[in-house]
Amino acid sequence: MLTVLAFALMTGPALAQERCRQALALGLDVSGSVDSREYRLQLDGVLAALLEPSVQGALLSMPGNPVRIAVYEWSGPADQTLLLPWSAITDAAALNAIAARLGAAQRTAPSEQSTGLGTALLYGAALLAQQPDCWTRTLDISGDGKNNSGPQPQDIDDRRFDGMTINALVIGADALDHGDNRQAQIGELSSYFNAYVIHGPLSFVEVALGFEDYESAMVRKLKRELQGMILSEQTPLQGQ
Repeated sequence: MLTVLAFALMTGPALAQERCRQALALGLDVSGSVDSREYRLQLDGVLAALLEPSVQGALLSMPGNPVRIAVYEWSGPADQTLLLPWSAITDAAALNAIAARLGAAQRTAPSEQSTGLGTALLYGAALLAQQPDCWTRTLDISGDGKNNSGPQPQDIDDRRFDGMTINALVIGADALDHGDNRQAQIGELSSYFNAYVIHGPLSFVEVALGFEDYESAMVRKLKRELQGMILSEQTPLQGQ
């Protein structure tokens, strides 16, 4: 399955040959539980987070060794869409072009009701496998529910994610949906992602209390991920 999947992810002309310091793949949950308003809050939240001044400063801090980013949507096991193929953030113009592309994206069709989190992880891993020359490779997976279709995350061989870090952004229910149960719901979901989804010694789970908080949570997560990559161009990670 992944051989076909990897072939489908090919993105055309090769990127510029500069060695990147981080490959960052963002996987956005657009399963049936996400309505059109929440879809827009999530996508616009990514766009705004990338342009937030401190995040933008971190992204552009090493133009000779840029961050490369790709963005995809996922829902059921057979439903993944690549919104942004691998793009190097070499300068402000490149970042603005990425933001414009994400801002113009539209939900093309109703997504599956099921939540194929395991397949979404494998899709992201296949994307990151296209960037072997980057110092680090990070998958950010956003989700508002547990896997209920396709391979279970805990059943996937960890070796599929060798050399990669998987972080998660867990989206809690809006207050109108769960009221007083909101904290319990997000606590249970965070525990699930901590136990079965994240991967790597520095991996972590960030939390958004509803889609209204998604942008702020994405800013916090990107700052944390990029903070450790503000290195001199002469000091790549050990073993690289």
